[in-house]
Amino acid sequence: MDTILSEIFFCIIGAAFICVGIHAYRDPQCKKRFTTALFWILMGFSFIAGPHIPYWITGVIIVLVAVVSAMNGITPASHHAPDPKETRVHADRIGYKIFIPALALAFIAMIVASTGIVSANNSIGVAAFIAAALAFIITKAPAKTIVTESNRLLDNMGPVVFLPQLLAALGALFTACGVGGVVAKGVSFIIPEGNLFAATCVYCIGMALFTMIMGNGFAAFSVITVGIAVPFLLTNGANPVYVGALGLTAGYCGTLITPMAANFNIMPAALLETKSKYSIIKAQAPFAVVMLIIHMILMYVLAF
Repeated sequence: MDTILSEIFFCIIGAAFICVGIHAYRDPQCKKRFTTALFWILMGFSFIAGPHIPYWITGVIIVLVAVVSAMNGITPASHHAPDPKETRVHADRIGYKIFIPALALAFIAMIVASTGIVSANNSIGVAAFIAAALAFIITKAPAKTIVTESNRLLDNMGPVVFLPQLLAALGALFTACGVGGVVAKGVSFIIPEGNLFAATCVYCIGMALFTMIMGNGFAAFSVITVGIAVPFLLTNGANPVYVGALGLTAGYCGTLITPMAANFNIMPAALLETKSKYSIIKAQAPFAVVMLIIHMILMYVLAF
């Protein structure tokens, strides 16, 4: 049941990507409509057919879309965007009720996941369907809106939509290749023997830096914890509960100041149409530094 439901959700996501590609191909105003269509259709195909095709084909698809993206071959197609007056009218009519679907999505996903009926990942998909139904009830928008607006949203975000999946896969690859052991050998020359505070600082800073590189705290956690926390903290009696919890959130300090965490820092800038795509990172940077320092102090005090 869970596997079938997961496949359904992946097929829906893939179909949404293919719709974006078809729209780009049919739009004469799209400057690079052929390569844009190729990118979205290939990604949609991989989401739909991924489990049923050889791994090497998926690998070829990833390489092709990476080449298209690197060559700047993806441009947004033209979309109908509501003018400010129309937006103002709808905002006045709906008011704060517009937040109900977004809040419902989070609460419903949590409730469905806690029941154990479906997996945590699938609970998000179930909640998304219910939240979409609530959005239609509240806004009274036509059914085609879910297609046109999702196309516009995906087009605005572009290839960064796929960064979380790709970076998570990269983290698993680094762990399998033994990068943690290499990190441990490197930092052994930096950390003075027996200096637990220095080891704590290096671990927290390493988590933040590697998260900035990977764009994903979970991907960094496995590599840096194996390479630094285990040999220099846990083997010296550190409490693994505090080291693990604070280590992961120390990595999130790096999330706040990296463009690699596109879903947190670049997508919102694109959606809000800020003057600089790095404006959110600039605003978060001072808080990230202060929080990282607090993490180092808390970990040293609580873990030992």
